[in-house]
Amino acid sequence: MKKIYAVILLLIAGNTYAQQDPQFTQFRENLLIINPAYAGSRGALTLAMIHRSQWVGVEGAPTTQTLTAHSPFYNNKLGIGLTLFHDKIGVSRTTGLFSDVAGRIKVGEASYLSAGLKLGFNFFQSNLSELQLDNSNDNSFLENVSSLQPNVGFGLYYYTPGFYVGLSVPRILQLKLFEEESIDGPVLQKRHFYAMSGAVFSLSSNIKFRPSALVKVVEAVPLSVDVAGSFIFNDKFWVGGYYRLSESTGLILNYNFTPQLRMGYSYDYTLTDLQTYNSGSHEISLIYDFIYNAKKIRSPRYF
Repeated sequence: MKKIYAVILLLIAGNTYAQQDPQFTQFRENLLIINPAYAGSRGALTLAMIHRSQWVGVEGAPTTQTLTAHSPFYNNKLGIGLTLFHDKIGVSRTTGLFSDVAGRIKVGEASYLSAGLKLGFNFFQSNLSELQLDNSNDNSFLENVSSLQPNVGFGLYYYTPGFYVGLSVPRILQLKLFEEESIDGPVLQKRHFYAMSGAVFSLSSNIKFRPSALVKVVEAVPLSVDVAGSFIFNDKFWVGGYYRLSESTGLILNYNFTPQLRMGYSYDYTLTDLQTYNSGSHEISLIYDFIYNAKKIRSPRYF
């Protein structure tokens, strides 16, 4: 029974084994989550935080937090970063800590190509003893399950001030979450392949448009396609929306308080059968660039 319960928890996230690769609507504001080659690309020490509450109103629905820090290093030839995340679904929790390092070369007047590595671990724990059961004598739920899974990832990232494209595999190793096998075989961390791109276009002297797209490929899971677009007014206020194929759609808002500080909010409306049971999903993001020399401020930073 506990194996079946664990598989159900992994599947209800809308993406098999999603807690291993947390998916955010506002991933565009912090690509380091899925691509280590992004480390240092903003040209300053950058701290970023995202909190996501998914399917509000559903008991045990996923909540996820992530905190990242990254910076250029060695005359901007290298980038280093750190990614910490915590994901909770029901009585199951995953905490991850990963370091990122990227090396980049200049391939044009203002364009760079970066390759990065991600190295760290996930700690997975399912506290089955916390469940309220009709049959309290069921020994299958008296034992908690936990595992520590080291992993490594890889990414490529090409960018200019107004465009980016990238490819990444944040977790290359497919490790077992449990020693036991489920009814269909071992429960694995599935490998995720990402392709991402975005750009910014000037529509007038004070209005810009920033489209972006993300494609995610996971074995035995339907293709995930995420497209979004935001209008930027006076390089301060961002308003836009997104669509995730056959899964959700929603609103995205951002505001630049200063060239260094940006806050974002997004609301997701579920398009699957779960829409009857929840009132949507919410995300809040906060990004700060530590730039102490005003002459080095590149305002604004679109990616």
